[in-house]
Amino acid sequence: MPALAFCLLFQACSGGSDSGKKNIEPVYDPTTGRLKQLKYDSDGDGKVDTVSYMDAARVLRIEIDKDEDGKVDRWEYYDANQKLEKVGFSRSNDGVEDGWSYAGPDGKITRIEISTRRDGKISRIEHYQGEQPASAEEDTDGDGAMDKWETYDGGRLASVSFDSAHHGKPDRRLVYAADGTVKVEVDPAGTGQWAAQKP
Repeated sequence: MPALAFCLLFQACSGGSDSGKKNIEPVYDPTTGRLKQLKYDSDGDGKVDTVSYMDAARVLRIEIDKDEDGKVDRWEYYDANQKLEKVGFSRSNDGVEDGWSYAGPDGKITRIEISTRRDGKISRIEHYQGEQPASAEEDTDGDGAMDKWETYDGGRLASVSFDSAHHGKPDRRLVYAADGTVKVEVDPAGTGQWAAQKP
């Protein structure tokens, strides 16, 4: 169980400290009596800034409003084994969840999924290695198919490929050299055989 939720659950359902219990409000299902939520005022200012959504003692997700502006900043999702599965965030800090990060066993982010249109549909996926971007793919026109691919070299953007013909494979790409120069290449047939674009 996540440490924060365990602490809240322990204080709400057992002895705990009096001051801690005052900041925690458990919410139970009126039909089953099962714990549904733990509302927590982490700094004691009278405003709930953390809500844990529960299935009895099991944590489903935790929503956190760090700046206490009434809008959630962070969404934590937990799997059946109570391990953190992903963390949601709002890129515009307006309470609309439009990005989700996934961490590897070492706690470092390995993937970020983004809903660029903020409609809940994943349209961009970024991959990371050693906390640096490694590659990305994006659906730029919203048709459900990836049509833009990025590759990185040591965190530096190395190339951007496009599927301008909408046949599922890149047919045009920009290759960025370390000195900042750009080369345009084409592969009209989508075979992986790139050639310099003729002027």
